[in-house]
Amino acid sequence: MIEIIKSLEEKLAKLDISFSDPAIHSDQKKIREISHERKELIKILEVGREYKKLYDTLKDDRQVRDHESDEELREMAKMELEEFEPKLDELEEKLKLLLVPKDPNDIRNTIMEIRAGTGGEEAALFASDLYRMYQRYIESLGYKLEILNSNPTGVGGFKEIIFLVEGEGSYGILKFESGVHRVQRVPETESSGRIHTSAASVAVLPEAEDVDIDIDPSTIRVDVYRSSGPGGQSVNTTDSAVRITHIPTGLVVSCQDEKSQLKNKNKAMKVLRARLMDKAMAEQNAAIASQRKLMVSTGDRSAKIRTYNFPQGRITDHRIGLTLYKLDAVLEGDLEEVIEALKIADRTSRLNEMEVA
Repeated sequence: MIEIIKSLEEKLAKLDISFSDPAIHSDQKKIREISHERKELIKILEVGREYKKLYDTLKDDRQVRDHESDEELREMAKMELEEFEPKLDELEEKLKLLLVPKDPNDIRNTIMEIRAGTGGEEAALFASDLYRMYQRYIESLGYKLEILNSNPTGVGGFKEIIFLVEGEGSYGILKFESGVHRVQRVPETESSGRIHTSAASVAVLPEAEDVDIDIDPSTIRVDVYRSSGPGGQSVNTTDSAVRITHIPTGLVVSCQDEKSQLKNKNKAMKVLRARLMDKAMAEQNAAIASQRKLMVSTGDRSAKIRTYNFPQGRITDHRIGLTLYKLDAVLEGDLEEVIEALKIADRTSRLNEMEVA
């Protein structure tokens, strides 16, 4: 572990040199990659330096215990060893988790899609609650959110809402939210007080850049039509809404939130690229995902991942068996504890796979 820490220190020094090179400052993508890698290394080395300091201390203690003639000093060394050796083991396990290779897509911006599932209008209201929860959480992280397309209902819900999250590393944080979210509560329209169960699905996609997914214009069909639902003066008066069909895969993306047809087309293309990239990733990872017991970051959006139980004020994440009685806080955007637990579970699972291999 000491040799690994030493190599990480050398790697950080090289990155610092690269980061100060004026030649790379014209390449914004390269700057983002180096900046993100530096942050990750610094985070690992905070633990690594603590480990090395304690390792050196315990090494000296063993030397005193085994070779010192002064009985009092030997006893002090023994006591320190008994106290701090478990701490060294804890730091080593923490380092191992931090050293698990990261998903290269973690650095990317994110496209999130929330869709109402079973439950009618109550499901649409729950989709709106989820959007508000993510909006609050994203704001707390200092990221920027931009709605790409939405299909609102008349009473404040969403049949569907798609949005872009701009911020370094946002995908690495939000990717664990992919899956079916279930809510158990008494709808406002329920006069008998009976608890209903509804659901909404969440898809989390890394934003694809033009260089990642090159779409041949001849492989898409673009249709324009008049927008419907809430909007500005142009709604129902101009053909500003856009529907793009990717002919080879059958993927269809619509966007109508902007008054400008060009803006709607650009937003729709952004979503299409992300979906095509996600499809390619899913196919590439299918063999690996099928062998994994913990479906945390595989993007399996058909699986029920979380239940929000209003009568008990409970939220349960079924992938890792986490239950918290802080439903109100979570719905206000306090997702940190849940997502951190999912990150640790995912890293632990991948670490175990590496050790078995």
